[in-house]
Amino acid sequence: MGTKSWWSRTDSRLLEAALGLAALLVGVFGVLLPALGVVGLIDPVDTREIEAETATRVPGTVTDAVAGHGMTLTGTHRADLVFVGPDLGQRLLLALPEIIGGLFLLLILALLLKVARTLRDGDVFVPMNARRLSIIGLTVLVQAVIVPALLALTTEMLVSGTPVADRIPFSATFAGQYVLLAFLVLALGEVFRRGTRLRADTEGLV
Repeated sequence: MGTKSWWSRTDSRLLEAALGLAALLVGVFGVLLPALGVVGLIDPVDTREIEAETATRVPGTVTDAVAGHGMTLTGTHRADLVFVGPDLGQRLLLALPEIIGGLFLLLILALLLKVARTLRDGDVFVPMNARRLSIIGLTVLVQAVIVPALLALTTEMLVSGTPVADRIPFSATFAGQYVLLAFLVLALGEVFRRGTRLRADTEGLV
């Protein structure tokens, strides 16, 4: 007596469509628009949220001095560093972490889309999917480290030599949940790898 899978080809196509739409949105809003802002074709990113070293608003005398550098710092603890008319270098530094993060996410979605396509045949336990999951896990891990470090580095470069430099500590906040997710995906990839190897050995005995 056979068993019928609850997953249909229609489900596979819907999943592929959802992943494709997600990749399109990330490509447009996470990569294309920030890049267009850098080259000046649209309004650029001009604000960076940072952690200020003091819990008070920057005094008026410092704000006046900062205005001469084309930036203002307002807020408490979680402050906004706002640039007025940022030049090309500043636009690039402001947008770079978002663009790099978007590219990482695009790679993850592209690999997930390829995994989803194997569901059409009702068999995801193939060697290529094991490799794809391993790449996804490594990408999530690298993204969890690179993007926060890049945010800290570009912020340091943006404020270097300005009156607010001593009020903005060099710090990077790493999200532990993404590291955990990366190891879970890597573990899943290893399960796929062992499953495909076991199935190949079993088929060889038949």
